[in-house]
Amino acid sequence: MNDDEKDVLRLRLYVAGDAPNSVVAVAHLRSVIEECASGRADVEIVDILRDPERGLRDGVFVTPMLVKFEPLPERRVLGSLGDRRFLLAVLGLNETPGE
Repeated sequence: MNDDEKDVLRLRLYVAGDAPNSVVAVAHLRSVIEECASGRADVEIVDILRDPERGLRDGVFVTPMLVKFEPLPERRVLGSLGDRRFLLAVLGLNETPGE
């Protein structure tokens, strides 16, 4: 694995359709990724209403749930991801200049 591959965030966000918390979580995650990790994040969004077997197989019983797979350690966050500082810390990102 080269240095560029090590810097890539590998994330999966589990949502429940257009539920309010799911919509907000997607928006918060996209905002942080665009501002702080543009081009360095691989994000998969899994709608467990469309693919309930996937949610069961992955052990997801509550949404929204964000899972950071890489870089290690793996981290899981429940909720709408509205606490920006906490989300940045979990993802290992710094605030953008001027914030």
